[in-house]
Amino acid sequence: MTSVLAIAGLLAGRYFGWVWMDPLMALVGVAVIMSWSVGLLRSSGRVLLDMVPDRHLAGHIRKCLEVDGDRVCDLHLWRLGPGHAGLIAGVVSDHPQAPSAYKRRLERIGGLSHVTIEVHACEGHGRKAA
Repeated sequence: MTSVLAIAGLLAGRYFGWVWMDPLMALVGVAVIMSWSVGLLRSSGRVLLDMVPDRHLAGHIRKCLEVDGDRVCDLHLWRLGPGHAGLIAGVVSDHPQAPSAYKRRLERIGGLSHVTIEVHACEGHGRKAA
């Protein structure tokens, strides 16, 4: 796009005598490149800082895992690539099941490419103190 702008500015200067078009197109090209740069910095910064790629996905994962008194005590969700996320979740339960049972709860969620579930038995974790 910036090349097209430069060529348009040069042609306008040559055929119409608008010598100001080349510097103007250069400034427009700078604005376009700056816009792309800011978007690239934001998206790469999210990946490099291991930010949660989608808060709605994290909430949906919690909802699927927190059934029958099971509670998520630790949740790490990160982007592996376009449309793929990795997940490590810790689940605390009065009646713990095998990690495969918790993974089955997550099968209907698309985009989870690497899932690790840690299960911790903790009797009475859901009861209120008297």
